[in-house]
Amino acid sequence: MDFHCHLDLYKQPREVYRQAVLRNEFTWLVTTSPKAFAATSAALGRSERVLISPGLHPEIAGQRANEINLLLEQMAQCKGVGEVGLDGSARYKVSYAIQQSIFAAVVARSAELGGRVLSIHSRAAASDVLRELARHPAFGVAVMHWFSGSISELRSAAAMGCWFSVGPAMFASANCRRLVAAMPKNRVVPESDGPFAHIDGEPLMPWCEDRTVELVSATWKVPKEEAASNLQENSRQLLQLLSD
Repeated sequence: MDFHCHLDLYKQPREVYRQAVLRNEFTWLVTTSPKAFAATSAALGRSERVLISPGLHPEIAGQRANEINLLLEQMAQCKGVGEVGLDGSARYKVSYAIQQSIFAAVVARSAELGGRVLSIHSRAAASDVLRELARHPAFGVAVMHWFSGSISELRSAAAMGCWFSVGPAMFASANCRRLVAAMPKNRVVPESDGPFAHIDGEPLMPWCEDRTVELVSATWKVPKEEAASNLQENSRQLLQLLSD
């Protein structure tokens, strides 16, 4: 399974989509903007094995802020929403106030709709993300994608019931390895973040779960079979939350 993938942004998205349907039990295709969600849904069609979800990536919030109302409408159609969140890194600080306004609207809308499963970007902004989620306890379920905050922020996220999606590229960072080691083992699921995430210069594919299992196994210091079983059980539980 793959709980965070930009499948529509590969060089041959239709072929990658076809392969993902064949190879994966489930792939969560997160989109970067409401218009991209509409276009991708029309171009790729439907499969029970692929969830295409509406989102508005914080990196492009400054350019796509006028699509927020469309996103709020689209959220009524789908239990999963993503990619959404905040990016407080230096490159995107200029749009941070806009990002916060958009994310606040998304979280409030999630609560209004009875709860959604959110795939959340939180680079250099984990505390602000958690603060916004705490304002709307009925928002649903947070899946922190490629979490890279501090250990104390991780503990706060875990205490709030957040889930975490992890992929092979994360493990190149010593900080991320420390974070994965400290994550609640019953709330970690695999992701690829392809085609943005790379290993050895090649984009990760949606069917890279075996590689994630190996890296999680080494980080958690458990046998591969145990890591695989753990991730599979977690994945089935999160998939059920996305299906309810």
